[in-house]
Amino acid sequence: MEIINKVAQSGLITIEMKSFKGSQKRTVIDIKKWLYEGVVLKEKLFRSHLKKTQWDNYKNHFVAIHCSEDTIVPIWAYMLITSYLKPYAENIILGDSKDLEAHVFCQNINQLNLSDYKDKRVLIKGCSDTYIPDTSFVLISDLLINEVKSLMFGEACSNVPIFKRKD
Repeated sequence: MEIINKVAQSGLITIEMKSFKGSQKRTVIDIKKWLYEGVVLKEKLFRSHLKKTQWDNYKNHFVAIHCSEDTIVPIWAYMLITSYLKPYAENIILGDSKDLEAHVFCQNINQLNLSDYKDKRVLIKGCSDTYIPDTSFVLISDLLINEVKSLMFGEACSNVPIFKRKD
């Protein structure tokens, strides 16, 4: 008896969500280190720390700026850091490492050539040892639903139907 791979014959396109992790260099800057006693932003001291920082170390990085201390940080402080980073960093966001990961995934998902999925049956494979931001699943669904014939989540042998176009 010949074994037939029905999944391979089904024309199902599998998208591995971990593939959107990309290879972008990521850096998180915690501004706590530039605060007086780690809790108070003193403008003169803060500016002095920024001037001494080797900003070229962030060349081509995706950078997240945040403060791990529960303190009041005026928005201009983040804007000022951005002005120092801008000549070097590839991308700058306000947030922590999870926010940065979500941003990178978003950037990479938005690179999809949607025409490759036109009228196709698509399976989104999410289980992985790689951290995949939840927002990535919403974004890819949002992009694909208008293109695909059907959208599923999980594994080919046990998937959850998400969308099926009514013809």
